[in-house]
Order: sequence, then C-alpha cells, then structure tokens
Amino acid sequence: MARRKSVALTDGELRLMRVLWDRGRATVGETVDEAAFWFISMERSCQAQLMAMAAGDPIEIRDEYATYTQQNTGFHAAGWFSFQPLWDEIARTDPELFE
Repeated sequence: MARRKSVALTDGELRLMRVLWDRGRATVGETVDEAAFWFISMERSCQAQLMAMAAGDPIEIRDEYATYTQQNTGFHAAGWFSFQPLWDEIARTDPELFE
C-alpha cells in the first residue's frame, strides 16, 4: 500500500500518471476504467512526443496551456467518462470476454 501511495502522491499532490524509471509507466484512478483511460492517454501522448521529436524540434506547450488543460480534463470523472466509448467498443466487438 505504501508503494501505491508513493506512486500516486508527489509532494502531497495527486498524480494520475507517473513514469517509474525502474518499472515503466503507471496510472491510478478511483476506478479501473479511469486508470485504464489515463494509461491509454499517456501511451498516446508518448507516441505523439516521439513522432514530434523524430520530425524535428518540437514546439513546447506553454505552461499556462498545460495547466489549463490539466485543470479542465485531469480529474477522476473525466477519466472514467473518457473510457466509456472504448468500453462500449470492447463490449460490442468482443462479447466472448463476458462469458
């Protein structure tokens, strides 16, 4: 439990995603749906960053834009809600998972 708390908290502030240099990427959430969405989101962000770096010098997002985005999308309900279309697709295309 202490390890999970150390992954989720940094300086007493909740972090939904973390890169653990000795373990890889980790995400947390109040639900599995939320944690899964944050992991998928982080994976896609990493892919976009690598493509931008391969194309040349990426333009950094200004701090105020990053803060605004985090404050408006980085909360538990948004993570859960954002996973629902993916869950619906999984349920539709792979119904045998529920047998």
